[in-house]
Amino acid sequence: MLYFRNDYQVGCIPEIMKALEANNSNIYMPHGQDVECQKAKDVLQSKMPDVHIDVHFVSGGTIANATIFKAILKPYEAVIACKTAHIATREAGAIEATGHKVIIVDDNDGKITPAAIEKTFNQHMLGYGMMVYPKAVFISNATEMGTIYSEDELHAIHDKCKELGLYLILDGERLGVTLMSGVGYTLNDIAKLCDIFTIGISKNGGLFGSAIVITNPELEDGFPFVMKQTGAIMAKSWLIGLQFQVLFQDDTFYQLAKHEDELSIQLQNALHNLGYPLLMKAYTNQVFPILTNEQFEYLSERVDFDIWDEWEGQYIIRLVTGFTTTQQDINDLCEVLKETAKIKLKK
Repeated sequence: MLYFRNDYQVGCIPEIMKALEANNSNIYMPHGQDVECQKAKDVLQSKMPDVHIDVHFVSGGTIANATIFKAILKPYEAVIACKTAHIATREAGAIEATGHKVIIVDDNDGKITPAAIEKTFNQHMLGYGMMVYPKAVFISNATEMGTIYSEDELHAIHDKCKELGLYLILDGERLGVTLMSGVGYTLNDIAKLCDIFTIGISKNGGLFGSAIVITNPELEDGFPFVMKQTGAIMAKSWLIGLQFQVLFQDDTFYQLAKHEDELSIQLQNALHNLGYPLLMKAYTNQVFPILTNEQFEYLSERVDFDIWDEWEGQYIIRLVTGFTTTQQDINDLCEVLKETAKIKLKK
């Protein structure tokens, strides 16, 4: 069986395991007050020299998103997100569970647009006092569809949010593969465009963990208290801080992401050459081929993948490269895909 279901099926890179083992017997302050978290914050600050950042480490993406919106929104305020956004489809209503509505808008290849933001905001202003007040915009980069926001798109969304007085929140659980896809912007640029964003490592070499990066100083006050209320503060936060040090001190984070992207491009090109329809062009480590029912049955016996959707009697599946995916894994998968492509529809 070949494993391409997701990019977090394995533990972490050996360097992190070695660092954890080497520091396992150390005595640390609890709840993120330890020296390892501070060192990690200093490393991240060095990557974003143009912006003062306030960093908080949590276990993962969903708890990060729930904590962010609970902290920054008033009880009557809501967040705008496209219909494929992670908070709209893959978090079991975590944001709504904090008492805040997620206002869903249509997407363009998995991305939200300034026009959709403005239209939604204006619609809610017509019912001022009767409807929730849109106060934030949520985007993922990369998106759930493997697409990315260009620099111009990010600036346009940023400008629209500033015009309407909205917070821009970026989910960066796959930020590494985005930054290494040739987009032309950096972590420092992201910090200048967003009010808050996250950096995930569980999909990019880490065992677990995300960094909540607050760049808007107005949103810093009281944040740790909300973290405690949501269960986001870990007693042994040093475990996350140490991982961020290993990944960012020597840019291992970026090297792993580049590896994932390069293998994914190979896979996408192979699928195209074999005649598979693709849901859309991917730029990062997620690829979405479309299979007939017969092809699906054959491939599912040989490859572990994620079922994304069923569409007109066909299956849209997701194939994901990870930081442990090898060239041989891609070669073997391409051989299986060649055989799968030969399967015809049953009469």
